[in-house]
Amino acid sequence: MTDGIAAPSTPAQDEQDRFRKSLDAATSSFFSAQRTILESVSTDSTILIDAIQRLAAGGKKMRPLLCYWGWRGAGGAADDAGVVTAGMSLELFQAAALVHDDIIDRSHLRRGAPSVHKQFEKRHDDGAWHLDAGHFGTGAAILAGDLCLSLSEEAFASVSGAPDRTARARAIFNRMRTEVMAGQYLDLLEEAVGPDREPGVAAQRALSIVRFKSAKYSTEHPLCIGGALAGASPLLLAGYSAFALPLGEAFQLRDDLLGVYGDPALTGKPAGDDLREGKRTVLIALALQSGSAEQNRQLNAGLGRDGLSQDDVLHLQSIIDASGAREEVEALISERARSSYAALEALPLDQLCRDALSSLADAAITRVS
Repeated sequence: MTDGIAAPSTPAQDEQDRFRKSLDAATSSFFSAQRTILESVSTDSTILIDAIQRLAAGGKKMRPLLCYWGWRGAGGAADDAGVVTAGMSLELFQAAALVHDDIIDRSHLRRGAPSVHKQFEKRHDDGAWHLDAGHFGTGAAILAGDLCLSLSEEAFASVSGAPDRTARARAIFNRMRTEVMAGQYLDLLEEAVGPDREPGVAAQRALSIVRFKSAKYSTEHPLCIGGALAGASPLLLAGYSAFALPLGEAFQLRDDLLGVYGDPALTGKPAGDDLREGKRTVLIALALQSGSAEQNRQLNAGLGRDGLSQDDVLHLQSIIDASGAREEVEALISERARSSYAALEALPLDQLCRDALSSLADAAITRVS
C-alpha cells in the first residue's frame, strides 16, 4: 500500500478470491446440513459442529488453494464445483488433525483462541458439571475431531468428476491420510524416546516426520489431488511433487522455528510453545548434535518440563542459538526453497498458474505466523 492506496490486485489474486468465496459458501452450506442432522439427534450435540466450524473458519486455506491451482494448472475450469468440494474436504481434514494434534501436544491455544479441548473443558467448568473437566474436554474434543475426520471423508466422496479421475484423486487422498497418522505417531514416539536417541539419528527421524506428518499433506498431496481431478498426466503430477514437496518441508521447518522463536501476537501461541511441549524437531536435533555435554543435559532436561517459565524458555533459546542450529535450519529452508522454485520454473504452466503458485510458495516460506 502506498499513500493509503491499495496496490491493484493481480488476475491470479482475483481468481483466488473467487475460489475462496465459493469455498466459504460451500463450507457454510455443508455445516448447515450437518447441524440439521445433529439437531435431529439432540440439540446438545450441535456444539460439536460449532467447534469444528469455528476452527475451519480460520487459517490461510493453503491446502484448498493448492488443490485449486493444481486443478487449474492441469486444465480444469475456473468455476467447477468438484474442486471446491475437494478443497473443503482437505480443509476439514486439516481441522481434524489440528483438534487431535492439540490434544496430543497439550496445547491450550490455537490461532490465538482456546484449543477445542480447552473450549469443552471451560464449558464443563462454566456449567459446574460433575466429574473431571479435563477428561470431559479431552473426550469431547476427540469426538469432535473424529466427526470432522468423518465429514472430510463424506465431502471427498461427493466430489464430482469423471470416474477415472476421481479414482486417481481418491488414491492420493487415501495415502495422504495414512501418512499423516503414521507421521503423527512417529512424532509422538520421538518425544517419548527423547534423549535416548543419538542426535544424528534424531535429526534424520525428525526430517522424516517433517515430510510425512506435514509436508506431503500440506502441499504435495493437495496440489496433486487437484491435478488428478483435472486429468493431469503422470509427468505433470511428478512435476507437481518436485515443486510441492520441498515447499512443504520448508513450510514445516519454518513452523519449527516459529514454535521456538515466534511472536505470540502473530502465532497465536505462547513464546517457546514447542519447548514447553517437548517437541523433538529438526531444530532440537541439530542443537543436540553441536552442543556441549552440559548444554545438551540442560536442553534435554528443559524440553517438555512442567512449569517451564519464560526465563527457562529464554535460556533454552540461548542454548539453541549457541549451537548454530537456528542458522542450520534457515539454511535447510533456503535449500528447499531453491529446489521448489526451480521445479516450478520447469512446470508447463501458463503465467496465471505460475504466478499463483509462486505467491503461495512465497507466503509459505517467509511466513511469521
